[in-house]
Amino acid sequence: MGRHFGDLAKVRHVITYSLSPFEQRAFPNYFSKGLPNVWRRFTASFFKVAPPMVLMYLTYSWGNSVHEQSKKKNPSDYASDE
Repeated sequence: MGRHFGDLAKVRHVITYSLSPFEQRAFPNYFSKGLPNVWRRFTASFFKVAPPMVLMYLTYSWGNSVHEQSKKKNPSDYASDE
């Protein structure tokens, strides 16, 4: 009844290639090319991303500390109540 999931549509002029999982290498050139590429990409974007994030964190923590200080009562205002 109906079509199977793999046969939902016929696509023409599309060539697909596949390789057996037993013939693939899971991590080819991982240490020789992969890790240096990760380091290069990290250092390229770190100095673009980190300074605004540090600035926003410092602003946020300063704002929270000012807010907490403004919520506290001044003890000298209540010294004559006793």
